[in-house]
Amino acid sequence: MRFFKRYFITGLLIWLPLIATVWVLLTLANTLGALVPSFLSPEALFGRRIPGFELVLVLLIILLTGLLFANFIGRALLSRWEALLGRIPLVRSIYNSVKQVSDTLFAPNGQAFREAVLVQYPRRGSWTIAFLTGTPCDEVAGLLQGDFISVYVPTTPNPTSGFFLMMPRADVQMLDMSVEAALKYIVSMGVAAPASTARLHRHALPVAAPVSPDTH
Repeated sequence: MRFFKRYFITGLLIWLPLIATVWVLLTLANTLGALVPSFLSPEALFGRRIPGFELVLVLLIILLTGLLFANFIGRALLSRWEALLGRIPLVRSIYNSVKQVSDTLFAPNGQAFREAVLVQYPRRGSWTIAFLTGTPCDEVAGLLQGDFISVYVPTTPNPTSGFFLMMPRADVQMLDMSVEAALKYIVSMGVAAPASTARLHRHALPVAAPVSPDTH
């Protein structure tokens, strides 16, 4: 039984990440492929099934859309399109919410999840890894006493859920750890520690310039 348990777990640890990776990729491919209308399917265009055609077509459309709207004329058309959607009550709420999140997370000049930090949560003396997301908005910052920053504290092993906190800058420690390494550390529940953890140096975040009261 000990022999079986040892080698079974070894084999499971080898196959589980591979199966999970294949499953995620297949799910993504099927989801994107389902967006292709029937008249653009390979059966309608070429008379036979071509595996992966829908996925390649969706990726190509996304790329061409990016090329089209990256110039001045494209941005002007996009602005008018968003203004049109902004006049539809229900659509406006959903579209604006999704757009704000996607712009924050995926825009090249976005600041989301750019730094891994160390914070005390859920109580003092208990530390966890979080991600720096910015600073409180003007209305909130005007009600807070001192210099605060915004952080996202993910849960483990699922980092897509978590808590948004506004904490004093002095209580947040910067980590010499990449966001990818920090996410791996969180998902593994602390088992897959980054190689540099043993020689990790922590330092306080730089103090921000004071904000004039009349700006709030």
